[in-house]
Amino acid sequence: MSFLNKLERKFGRYAIHNLMLYVSILYATGFIINQINPQFYDEYLMLDIGKLLEGQVWRIITFLIQPQFSNLLFAAIGIYFYYMIGSALENAWGAFRFNLYYLSGLLLNVLAMLVFYLVKGYSQPLGMEYINYAMFLAFATLYPNTQILFFFIIPIKIKYLAYLDAVFIMIQLVQAILSGQYFLAIAIVLALGNFLLYFFSSRNYRRFSPGEVKRKRQFKSQVRSGEKGNNVVDFNGRRQITRHKCAVCGRTELDDENLEFRFCSKCDGNYEYCMDHLFTHEHVKKP
Repeated sequence: MSFLNKLERKFGRYAIHNLMLYVSILYATGFIINQINPQFYDEYLMLDIGKLLEGQVWRIITFLIQPQFSNLLFAAIGIYFYYMIGSALENAWGAFRFNLYYLSGLLLNVLAMLVFYLVKGYSQPLGMEYINYAMFLAFATLYPNTQILFFFIIPIKIKYLAYLDAVFIMIQLVQAILSGQYFLAIAIVLALGNFLLYFFSSRNYRRFSPGEVKRKRQFKSQVRSGEKGNNVVDFNGRRQITRHKCAVCGRTELDDENLEFRFCSKCDGNYEYCMDHLFTHEHVKKP
């Protein structure tokens, strides 16, 4: 987390705000091109590593407009859906971190196809499929209880769709392994690398420890009682006033001068969290 903070402080000003708006325009462009000439993307724009190495360098960018929908209605719904979840991730993480997540997914996708090409000698197009999977899975991890209308009728929580996606991806991996296409399986894992890194680095495996359970109980007790103030006692028994205090773990700037704190805009009230818990805490909602 501190490494990301350093990157954000140094390069954050270069972040593209509302990135998903531009991505959605590319998706719409791909749909229009496909309606005009269905073969044009595959022949001139797809990320074909062999042709890329031959000098068609534009393919490393133009593969982003891969046609994903053949029907106008589904294109409108799908593009809006990707725009919605991408914007939600940007609101939760900030523009820089979302840029880093999305762009690292693109680079890993290219790396996956390059590895496959170098081993097999021909290209295995992955397109935008796994980039969108990674974005959707990250959204489902952050907002598992968000409901959508499946087939415009059935309300379903987003986490259940994520489970289905995970099962589908696992089936693809198993089929690739059983058929001897080991490097296709490696390519799929590489293409989803940004989500795997995010998932395993953001999981709080200490949440079931006695100390963490105790802190959660204290936190809930403070919320109910409306306790305020950041009074702490130092090692000499003297009471000091701190400017920052994490609402989950209780750490302050006195515990570590390198700690950074942020307020959560999704909690009802002014609750402040250290960077270790800013994206993993349970949002406080007033009854």
